[in-house]
Amino acid sequence: MDKDTTYYFIGIKGSGMSSLALILHDKGMKVEGSDITQYTFTQRGLEQAGITVHPFDPENIKAGQTIIAGNSFTDDHPEIKKAHELGLPFYRYHEFLGELIKGYTSIGVAGAHGKTSTTGLLSHVLSGIAPTSYLIGDGTGKGTPNARFFVYEADEYRRHFLATSPDYAIMTNIDFDHPDYYHDIDDVTTAFETFASQVKKGIFAWGDDVHLRHLKTDVPIYYYGTGEEDDFQAKNIKRTTKGSQFDVYYREEYLGNYHVPLFGKHNVLNSLAVIAVAYFEDVDLDEIKKELETFKGVKRRFAERKMADMTIIDDYAHHPSEIRATLDAARQKYPDKQVIAVFQPHTFSRVIALMGDIAEALDNADKVYLTDIFSSAREQNGQVSSEDLAAKISKGGEILTVENMSPLLDYHDAVVVFMGAGDIQKYEHAYEDLLSHLSLKDN
Repeated sequence: MDKDTTYYFIGIKGSGMSSLALILHDKGMKVEGSDITQYTFTQRGLEQAGITVHPFDPENIKAGQTIIAGNSFTDDHPEIKKAHELGLPFYRYHEFLGELIKGYTSIGVAGAHGKTSTTGLLSHVLSGIAPTSYLIGDGTGKGTPNARFFVYEADEYRRHFLATSPDYAIMTNIDFDHPDYYHDIDDVTTAFETFASQVKKGIFAWGDDVHLRHLKTDVPIYYYGTGEEDDFQAKNIKRTTKGSQFDVYYREEYLGNYHVPLFGKHNVLNSLAVIAVAYFEDVDLDEIKKELETFKGVKRRFAERKMADMTIIDDYAHHPSEIRATLDAARQKYPDKQVIAVFQPHTFSRVIALMGDIAEALDNADKVYLTDIFSSAREQNGQVSSEDLAAKISKGGEILTVENMSPLLDYHDAVVVFMGAGDIQKYEHAYEDLLSHLSLKDN
């Protein structure tokens, strides 16, 4: 790390990029960057840290900078071209991360789903016990002086996690996603196997995942789950409206009873993975219990607020497995309320590849609404529409627009779950504005 350079982030508002920028800022480095001017949920942390964010402009790139570029931007981007012209030190996000984790006990959290929640939970638990630096995919990052641990989200997209070689890895699952890059589930599995071969001490993997069960690697694999064949087991699970409680065993050894203020079976499994890592690093089990009980969650993962008589949940879920998990969590916390899903399909290729599964997952809600498909920087259009998805949904599928969210006003004392990885929040805010105006009228 060089205090004489300015670390300049191209695409600084990206969830991983903003986390990385905050870590370097905490370490006393000079940090700035550029991005779109539109508001994103990650930028608040950058603003609070006093990190300057410029609009994209090649004139921002100057001698004396070290460039870290977000993976969404090609070498044709004007700022990247200027950086190469000036011969500046240049890294892609994942390359820089691979260098940054060296010198710590590093734990990479990988998986098609559950990465961010598990990374956040592990970061929270370990931070309460020992100095810990962390990079979470919700835009949160912290560079702690003299850190013992470095916890980071290991992203499989375009095999970016292969730039890192952690001491430990948690693998929450292997599933077919990112059909714009991966050919099929075998292609995804091969990427995870390569990542597993780079892990130095041990892997903690979900035991019910058939692909993880067949991983071949030189380091020990410890499976966690609820089955008798798992090394770490959660037993006697009690799911209430206050959270989840369960006993933990490592093989035949009882490790105690744990409570997490989280909802859905997936959060029991995430907690079990965290307990397993901490156990192997000889962390006091009573300390783990205490830290688990105070976890508040990560951004855009089952984030709740109350307005009028409605409960509004904001969640990043965009894959069928994530949709099921989020709706399961809503059912656990609000067993007596109607659950309405508002879903923004994310990328045309994902909808084409997984349409039937998405529809089936959404039908776990009492009523389903859709928005238009989110067109990302990588995919502007495709041969599919939200109407095609709606035709496969039995619990509705009416398409909402930002200008007209009024169909949601038909529900009272209910839960509305907004799900998507694009800009679903603009629909959420439009609905909240409607509720707010109604409340003012009523008063």
